[in-house]
Amino acid sequence: MASRKCLLVVDVQNAMFKLDPPLFNGAAILENIKVLVKKARSQNGRVVYVQHCGHADSPFKKGTAGWKIHPSIAPAVKEHVVEKKHSDPFQESDLSDILMNSWVDHIVVCGFVTEGCIDSTVRRAYSLGFKIELASDCHSTTDGKVLTAEQTINHHNEILKIFSDVKESKDINFNE
Repeated sequence: MASRKCLLVVDVQNAMFKLDPPLFNGAAILENIKVLVKKARSQNGRVVYVQHCGHADSPFKKGTAGWKIHPSIAPAVKEHVVEKKHSDPFQESDLSDILMNSWVDHIVVCGFVTEGCIDSTVRRAYSLGFKIELASDCHSTTDGKVLTAEQTINHHNEILKIFSDVKESKDINFNE
């Protein structure tokens, strides 16, 4: 059976762009993700969105403006949106079923935040047997107490090579 690729867009929600400290290169990363979404659609790749649902005091509280997926990459009518409460989008969600029922065996990962949901997504997808590509220029985070955001991103682009093919978005194709 031919490989079926899916772009998994993780937590690209309005509240991400209002964090303090801010996302590293947030506007540029969003533009890269926007281009990757268009590429996936134009090459007949599937696009699935993951949307974090935060607690009552969270800027990601379900139904709020911050919870909504950023309008520049909004899902198309037939694209799935998977809500999650954990950093691992497969935990207590129907993500695995959606992917398997669509015959997806290859996932391209992008979104936020690098050391949390992106790391968890790549590792869990790998453990479930999916082939994974991480779009190295399509994920970001904020500065931490130990590492800058840029250091965290570079570190994860290196260590996640164990579980995925780490590529720039320009080198990712969905019609393979």
